[in-house]
Amino acid sequence: MISSPVTFHVVPMEITHAEDICQWNYEPPYNIYGWQPWDQMQELGIEFGDPELRSQQYVSVVNDQNKLCGFAQLFPMEGVVRLGIGMSPYLCGKGLGKLFVDSVVKTALTRYPDWEIDLEVLTWNQRAIRTYRKCGFTITDTYERRTPTGQKPFYCMVYDK
Repeated sequence: MISSPVTFHVVPMEITHAEDICQWNYEPPYNIYGWQPWDQMQELGIEFGDPELRSQQYVSVVNDQNKLCGFAQLFPMEGVVRLGIGMSPYLCGKGLGKLFVDSVVKTALTRYPDWEIDLEVLTWNQRAIRTYRKCGFTITDTYERRTPTGQKPFYCMVYDK
C-alpha cells in the first residue's frame, strides 16, 4: 500500500503517453492487457494510434507530478458509455485502484451525465472486480468475447449512480 495520499487527474492523452502505454509489460495473467508496439498502432490506425479516436475517446490519468499513471477509454454507445481502464503495471496491486477508477468515473459522469456507465472485465480478474465493486459497479451480465487468446468469459458491470 502507498501511504501518502495520491490524487489522480484525467487529462487528454498525449502522443508521449500513448507511446509509453505501448511499452508497459504486465505480469501473467495480466499480460493479456498489453498493447501492440506504438509504431504498429499508428500504422494500423487502431485504438489510440488513430489521432481522431485518441482525442475523442481516450484520456490519460496522471498524478500531481504529471506522471502517467494509466489511461481510460470512454467509448460512447447508445445511451451508454463503456469504460476501458488501464493502470500502469508499476501501480497495480498497491491499493490505488479505487482512487484511480473514481477519477475515470468522475470524468465519464461529467462528459455523459445522463448516460449509463458500464465496463467489461474478464471473470478471472478478481483484483479488478473487487475494485470496481468498491467504486459502485455491479455485475449485470456474463458472456463470452473474443480476445487475442481466444473466447473468454467476461462480466458486464454497471455503475450505480
